[in-house]
Amino acid sequence: MTLDEVISEFDRGLRSMVGVSRMSRPIPESNVAGEANGGDLFGDEAQLSEKERAHSAGLMRVNHVGEVCAQALYQAQKLATRSPELKAKFEEAAREEEDHLAWTTQRLKDLDSRPSLLNPLWYAGALAIGLAAGRLGDRASLGFMAETERQVEQHLDGHMHALPANDYASRTIVEQMRLDEASHAAAAIGAGEVPFPVRALMRAASKVMTCTAYYI
Repeated sequence: MTLDEVISEFDRGLRSMVGVSRMSRPIPESNVAGEANGGDLFGDEAQLSEKERAHSAGLMRVNHVGEVCAQALYQAQKLATRSPELKAKFEEAAREEEDHLAWTTQRLKDLDSRPSLLNPLWYAGALAIGLAAGRLGDRASLGFMAETERQVEQHLDGHMHALPANDYASRTIVEQMRLDEASHAAAAIGAGEVPFPVRALMRAASKVMTCTAYYI
């Protein structure tokens, strides 16, 4: 890896932790929100009660943490592999995940909330896990990527049910994120099977993260 690449990855990691991210795609917009609010696509905050707003913010904070972790995972796996093709695959997925990071950052601002205070901890942990997965070889690394994306997709499905029905802006963002995650999992061609104990450990770690990040 060249010095320019190292600087670029360091910059991406720092931006991920502090919540300053670039988006290559605009924030998904809900036509339902526009119709319900006289053309104001993001005016549905006024329709949310304080309890609903706090709940939406907690869920979107969890989603934001997930994207911070995704950046760290893909960075680590990109560093671990020697395959140019696999590096390109991880880079493409990371760019889409950076869109998600920017979208959730903005949505938290719209809800008058903030990202998790523990983002540096989440990032460091995900980076270590990604490096460990990468050390097991490309096939195992791809398998880890596919399993991660499948679990995230299931997690986002749950959020679609949990978000307030009239929070159209958050629901539209989460739905696009869910579609992207499914695409990433499908793109992991040649992935190895992740053993059940590892899958169970991943789910347990995710549960700890989501329960903590909802509040902190």
